[in-house]
Amino acid sequence: MSIDYIFFDDGLRARFLQFVSGLGIETRVRADQIEGSVVELPDDLTDAVAELVDGQYESLMDEQLLLAEAQPDLRSKQVAGVTVTLPDGRPCVVRLPGPLARRLLEHFDTDEINALVSVIAESLHDPGTGPLCRET
Repeated sequence: MSIDYIFFDDGLRARFLQFVSGLGIETRVRADQIEGSVVELPDDLTDAVAELVDGQYESLMDEQLLLAEAQPDLRSKQVAGVTVTLPDGRPCVVRLPGPLARRLLEHFDTDEINALVSVIAESLHDPGTGPLCRET
């Protein structure tokens, strides 16, 4: 088994490889099926090392976001998906425009966003009638 990290920019991938190499971690790189490349790390990293690696990856992904946002043709394709289970039990992906998803992620963690979308889905399925403030 391995832990996979995807990169769409060769320079960011090279910086990540240099970082993990400095930690003595062996890597394998392969082309992604759609675009970019995947860096595979062993899944037996200690918690402390995994935390360092994840922190570096998150930092590089922040840079990747800035690079992507600078490309006008990609701005219209920015979207995020929030998976929610509808009240009838069916799974569904709610698509959010990229800018809105980023704003949500600045203030909420993914569990909170999922809870928010689930409450909205429940309300759409069974809209309440009457006053908003009432005993339930």
